[in-house]
This record gives sequence, structure tokens and C-alpha cells, in this order.
Amino acid sequence: MVLTSADDIDVVAEARDGREAVETARSTAVDVALPDIQMPGRDGLTAPAEIGRTARRVRVLIPTTVGERENVLRAPGHGGAGFLLKDSAPQELIHAVRAAAAGHACLSPAATRHVVDALASPAAAARGEEARRRLSALTERELEAPALLGEGLSHAGAGARLHMSGATVKTYVSRTLTEPDCDNRVQAALLARDAGLEPAGG
Repeated sequence: MVLTSADDIDVVAEARDGREAVETARSTAVDVALPDIQMPGRDGLTAPAEIGRTARRVRVLIPTTVGERENVLRAPGHGGAGFLLKDSAPQELIHAVRAAAAGHACLSPAATRHVVDALASPAAAARGEEARRRLSALTERELEAPALLGEGLSHAGAGARLHMSGATVKTYVSRTLTEPDCDNRVQAALLARDAGLEPAGG
């Protein structure tokens, strides 16, 4: 219902289990697949891996829950183009499907927080010096943005916390990705955490 409400998205097939999802991806003109991690047959990690091997045109977006975050961390290695929480707002789901179809890696703001928390460990302390070195070219103001993204805030939400526009936050995040050579906002958020940066406002 959510996906069909968007004018530019068509639901072309549905699958009852992981095995059928893989076969459908192979035989149907599918741009984006959303396999549930708890699917019977082949689960939501095995199915993306098979789809990635046999139907490379299909981008796989994996819906997950907070309790499944360990599986989420394994998802990229299993062919997942990205993930979002199952209770994400309808517009967030639609945006994620559009982004996946366009070839972008997808990570909802809410899911970012859970990934950062899951990856935090005592080993992060050992990475602190390297993280601070990689972030040394950024200003103090620029460093506030990735720290807030690690809290799960969107650009607009981070902007409200920092008393600046979402567009300015996006500019800061872009610089945070470029200078320390991060591939995406999750890496930037993890780097900020490793460096011991505290989000504005606590």
C-alpha cells in the first residue's frame, strides 16, 4: 500500500518466501527487492546474496528491526544495497526505494543510530588516534555534524540542534566525507565516535 501510493513506483511481484524471491528476481523486471530477514526458505541475508550473484541488476533493500541489528551489520557483505527499520515512516520507505533504484547505498537516519551503537566496542578506543588524525583537517563546527548523524538525526534534525539549516549540515557532512575519505555517512558517524566527539546538546 505504501509503495503503490507513489506515482513512480510499481509493485511488479511479491514472493512468499526466500526461494521464490530469488526466482522472481531472476525472471522478472525488478529494480529493487525488499526481502525480509525472517523470510522462510532462504532468509533475508541468504536471498540477497543469491540475488546479487544471479540478478545483478536488482538492488536489494533490507527492512529490519532493532533486535536484528547484528544481521544488519552482515547485510552489505551479503549483497544488501542498504537497510531501513521496518517501522520507518512511509515517505522514508519510498525515498529508500527510489535511492536504491538510482544505485545509491541506503541507510535511514533511524537505522544509522543502531548501526553505530552495534559497532561501538572497546576496540574503538584503539582507533581513536587514527580517527582524530583523519578528522584533523575539519573545523570544530564541521565536526559537530557527523557526531549528530551518529545519533540517528536527519540533516534537518541535526540542523535544528545546531541552529543552522539542513542544507548547511549537508554541506558539512559532504566535507566530512571528502577530507577523511569516508564512503558514506555511517563511516563518518563511526569516525566521529572513534575520535570521541560528543554530539551538540549531549
